[in-house]
Amino acid sequence: MNILQKIFTDHYEEIQYILHPSENVMQNIDKMINCGDPAFGGAMYVCPDCGKLKFVPFRCHSRFCPTCGTKYAMERTTNMSFKLANVQHRHCVFTIDENLRHYFEEDRSLLNCLFHAANSVVLRMFYKMNKSQNYTPGFILVLHTFGRDLKWNPHIHCLLSEGGLSDAGSWKNVKYFDYTFLRNAFRTALLNEMEACTNDPTFRKIKSLCYKNNEHGFYVYAKPNKCNPNEITKYIGRYLGRPVIATSRIDNYDGENVTFHYNRHEDEQYVEETIPVLDFIKRLIRHIPERHFKMIRYGGLYARHRKSDECLYRAIHKSKHQILRSFTEWRKCIIMSFGYDPLKCPKCGSTMELLDLYFNYERVPLENLYEQAMSKVRELRSSA
Repeated sequence: MNILQKIFTDHYEEIQYILHPSENVMQNIDKMINCGDPAFGGAMYVCPDCGKLKFVPFRCHSRFCPTCGTKYAMERTTNMSFKLANVQHRHCVFTIDENLRHYFEEDRSLLNCLFHAANSVVLRMFYKMNKSQNYTPGFILVLHTFGRDLKWNPHIHCLLSEGGLSDAGSWKNVKYFDYTFLRNAFRTALLNEMEACTNDPTFRKIKSLCYKNNEHGFYVYAKPNKCNPNEITKYIGRYLGRPVIATSRIDNYDGENVTFHYNRHEDEQYVEETIPVLDFIKRLIRHIPERHFKMIRYGGLYARHRKSDECLYRAIHKSKHQILRSFTEWRKCIIMSFGYDPLKCPKCGSTMELLDLYFNYERVPLENLYEQAMSKVRELRSSA
């Protein structure tokens, strides 16, 4: 049991009867708490030489779980990198006014407005460069609802190609991005999207306040950065695909308070924060996405499938896809992360083979599973 599982297990009843989370949130909490519990099923492996058995429990596959979330981020990062063209990309961040944040927390469907606004602004910026040629960039949008301090702060990370493909099939490199247009256009597009989707009669006042407080538009970070095709996979994994908090950032838990650290975004200053455990849990569970909600979306060239796009050179050739996907497999992840082969027999050193899968959703003594597995081994040996 890792430290996050212990925190949620110790305060499970308080979460239910004090915080009153939604059914979707409780499902993710239950998955995370029981992640790696043998009572919920797993795979039985056997050594073909000496008959040694090893039981590997199933994981929860929840994005809220730090272990499974990291594995999910690795798989998504790999799949995203296959779509990218072999050109320089730029990392952009679209932020919003503080007065708008609570709207997205109270009505999660409004998070779609962030994607729609960012998507329309990027496409319009490239369209303005040459309307007749209609250059279309490739970009990936990723929603983050959390800041480094775990507070609710929805914003969009965008990985955008420095160039676009015209309808005629020609490529145009673009090094200059119009920051003034991006800021003003994103502010206008988002506020108009939200006004059309929200039923709050007071939103017009908030909209006017946002224009007043943000005369130069919402802050959009789009400065040139080192995001070349050779390091694109590592870059995506660092900025675009990661769980809310890693267990390595949780420094202490005494039953009542939790201490965690982060580097402050403004000045990269190291900050250590200690808060009551229920406040810590509340900060975490608010970032659990709704079921089937897509946190990663593709736009422009990366969202369409046209014959004209097949002429693009990809950052990673198709011949390497199978090799890179193999690095996200369970066995290789363990070898790369911890330096040992989980399927190497500890008794004779042979490679263990899959014997059977167990799908037990009720708590069953682990000894029963070994007895069933041993009987299967005896059957296999007698038939051989």
